Amino acid sequence: MTTQIFVASTPYGTAVLAAALDANCFDDADRRILLLCDTSTIPEAAPPAGSMPGSGLLRTRFDEVLSWNDTICPQHPAEWTPRADDAPLWERHLRRAWHLGDDDVELAFASPHTAPAQALAQILGGGTITVYVDDLAGYGPTGSKIPPLIGTRVGRVLHQDLLPGLRPLLLAEFGAEPVPLPTDALLKVFAELADAAPEFPFPDGPALLLGERLAESGLLSPAEARELHLRMVRGTVALGHTRLLFVPHPHAPVTWSAALAREATRLGAELTVLDSGSLTAPVLPEVLYRRMRPALVVGCAATELLTAATLYELPVARTGTGTLLERLTPYENTYRVPVTITDALLPELTDAAAVACQKPPTEAAVARKLDGLLHAVGFSMQPRVRPDLRPAAERYLSEHLDGRTWRYFKRRRLASLALPGVVPPRLASIRRNPTLRRLARRVRGR
Repeated sequence: MTTQIFVASTPYGTAVLAAALDANCFDDADRRILLLCDTSTIPEAAPPAGSMPGSGLLRTRFDEVLSWNDTICPQHPAEWTPRADDAPLWERHLRRAWHLGDDDVELAFASPHTAPAQALAQILGGGTITVYVDDLAGYGPTGSKIPPLIGTRVGRVLHQDLLPGLRPLLLAEFGAEPVPLPTDALLKVFAELADAAPEFPFPDGPALLLGERLAESGLLSPAEARELHLRMVRGTVALGHTRLLFVPHPHAPVTWSAALAREATRLGAELTVLDSGSLTAPVLPEVLYRRMRPALVVGCAATELLTAATLYELPVARTGTGTLLERLTPYENTYRVPVTITDALLPELTDAAAVACQKPPTEAAVARKLDGLLHAVGFSMQPRVRPDLRPAAERYLSEHLDGRTWRYFKRRRLASLALPGVVPPRLASIRRNPTLRRLARRVRGR
């Protein structure tokens, strides 16, 4: 008997898994379990995982739905992993509680470097693992070193083709093969969710503003996050849009939505906030794309910007990426990859000409703007995970480092890695000499 366990921490992740099953991306199994995992700061205050309209349709792809939060309560899933000595005890417990018996267990999850994924892979060892990409961070390197006993079990990385022709760097150090998810299958799932959604009390064709977890994730202060969203309103109205719909992130309660509405009114526009007072449950932005066909989608570094541009061919604009590129710490913060992608590929909200004449991302445009850049950023973020990216990083920095591309790097980081741009070429080999580096560490330790 074979049991497949699919782990989803967001409604979007559940939709991706449903599309993958529709497209026969997984082998047949005797039993399929959808394991819901809420990693928000306060899961009890977040919208219930099954409250999204149409979630019942997605669940029909699975034989059973379980909760990881309930299983490990009172531990928080974003922080808890079992002690190594306790893993066999937890396996016996899960096999009994989930009626797994002696089944072969196959896992599918996103973000392999996070606690929920590592906990499950450690407890249910031995089976194969499929990692799926449900956000733009998957195009970057693995967030940290993955234990070989987990990494070698990953056979492939299943990703949406939001950046045509671009291969994710995630888990490539273990030889995991990137496999694109058929776009038609994903669009079909979004269409099902759109058909199941209630009537929206908003006119068609508004400009859509996407809220993000910038303050809640510690990327910006609450005041800075508020100002960034106010800039979204000002920039959108400056482009001539008078009907605005703001979509807060479901795990980021907005206490300043009234300020956005007041700012829009002051500028002669009307802004509506999509919240629990407007609908009975949160919906995916992709549902709004299909139902409303927004005239413009504005955000900072949300994956939904790329789904709008690539899957629905909607005009998009980004704002605030420059601020985030300056503020992101540490440098290896996984959010750096989504910010870099949107900053390099999508038009700035204040550039009216670029917003007006944009086209959906093509393979040629993605390769020109991102291929070498992501290799250089990826190596700078995780040089120990992906040392093989050093030649590509040196080549990109030698040829393309200028006033525009400096925003993606930090001088101190480049200097510590002996990369072009800070260290003169004739001294770079000295900085990379392992004997001299050991001597320098010994001197600093005295």
